[in-house]
Amino acid sequence: MSIPTLLDHVVIAGPDLGALIDWFAERTGVVAAPGGAHPTGTANALVALTIDGERGPQYIELIGPNPDRPEPELPETFGIATLESPSVQAYAVHPADIEATVAAARAGGYDPGDVSDLSRRTPDGTLLEWRLTRGESRRLDVPFLIDWGGTPQPGLSDIPSIELVSLVRTEADPAPLRAVLDAFDLGDGVAAVEQADASGYRLTLRRADGELVEL
Repeated sequence: MSIPTLLDHVVIAGPDLGALIDWFAERTGVVAAPGGAHPTGTANALVALTIDGERGPQYIELIGPNPDRPEPELPETFGIATLESPSVQAYAVHPADIEATVAAARAGGYDPGDVSDLSRRTPDGTLLEWRLTRGESRRLDVPFLIDWGGTPQPGLSDIPSIELVSLVRTEADPAPLRAVLDAFDLGDGVAAVEQADASGYRLTLRRADGELVEL
């Protein structure tokens, strides 16, 4: 089992946010708390993660189309427009210095994109602001970088939680992705890459009753 030491959050996306919340609850017994809406036409719900029973700055983001968005089209964020069912799509890490990590990755041959400012309002109207890499060519198999600055990290807020057991990336040929991840120079801060027939993420959680759930 493996957990990235710099994990910030895991993104599970779906074409319908309400259905995604129900799907997660059916498998884990945990109902995600409403998060808020984004300017990109998406909205989310959140579940905090514990590691060895302890809360830390890690969480799961369930993200889908904002039901109240003005445009009928599905948003492109995290490939939502092409999804037919829920999928573990991406993850974020929080390096100590986001600009230095971007520079290191570029020097190593991978451009994670510029650092951009983003924000959303919580259901109670609180404005959350953060910075992240969101290059147009950003690959979902590579983590994006995030910096919360002075905003409290959502994983530490008063939301339901579940135990994180493992997060790994699977690839038929792990070598190319490992080379890209090495460019970040974050060591075990990023997810381990394992060989498997299909490419994707394997997220393992432990329910309150002790049962392991693999998503």
